[in-house]
Amino acid sequence: MLGMIFFFIVIAGLSILSALQMNALSSKTDAMVKENQYSVIFAHEMGEYLTTLNTEMTRSVLNDDNQDSTLIRKTTESFNQSLRSEKSNITEIGEDKLVATIESGFREYIASISGFKKSTQSKDKYALLQNQFHSLYQQAMLLSQMNEQAIFLKAEGIKKSAEKGSTYITILGTILFLITMSFTFSFSTYFNERFSKLYNGIKEIGAGNYKQRLHFEGEDEFSDISLVFNNMAVNLNENKTNSATNETEANEHENTRNQVQELKRIIDEMHGVENRAIEIITKLETKNVFPQIGITK
Repeated sequence: MLGMIFFFIVIAGLSILSALQMNALSSKTDAMVKENQYSVIFAHEMGEYLTTLNTEMTRSVLNDDNQDSTLIRKTTESFNQSLRSEKSNITEIGEDKLVATIESGFREYIASISGFKKSTQSKDKYALLQNQFHSLYQQAMLLSQMNEQAIFLKAEGIKKSAEKGSTYITILGTILFLITMSFTFSFSTYFNERFSKLYNGIKEIGAGNYKQRLHFEGEDEFSDISLVFNNMAVNLNENKTNSATNETEANEHENTRNQVQELKRIIDEMHGVENRAIEIITKLETKNVFPQIGITK
């Protein structure tokens, strides 16, 4: 029973440690995705929206046409939505300042687009728009690179944590394995010795040695078996003693009976001799033998 409990504790302990390690790694991975991977996505979305705005402005300048106000409005709303999402997911040092710079720069860029639309188109204003676009785009890509670098570093940290946890579990598993093997060896030796004693005791009882007794230390099943075995041996020994006593009494009774029969036989023979003697004396008297030889009755 104790052996089963010990094995259960070992298996449960390793399972719990493995589960805790996996949960810790899973939590770190989820946090990394939530904290940094989303920021990378938001940064790339902002870069795509900026590219859309720049493409529309370039088309307007090349074609000498008005901008598509609907496209610009929808793209601006989408950019602001991604920017708000990023502002709620600040995780890295300096990320908040970079996001604030992008936000202020985007407001200036949209103001320049609106002013460019209302004024006479010129190369200088278009060049200013291009400079603002490139500056914002680089900042968006810098935001993406910052979070990508954080993902790389955190991934390395998670990898090291996984290797460290795996090493600890391996060491602990090896120690527990050695303890389990030692316990198994001791357990098997313990039971082999007890089985050997029980087997030898049964052999002694089978050979007629009813004085054989078993003594097991502890309070396990073998102790109960030894009590039953010893009670059985006591009963067999008592039966053997009673049988020997009864056999002795039977032999004595038989000898007495034989002696009585022999005595009876002797008495019968003596009666026979007496009867023959009487017959002889009677015959002699009939023939008057006694007066002649001087024998009187």
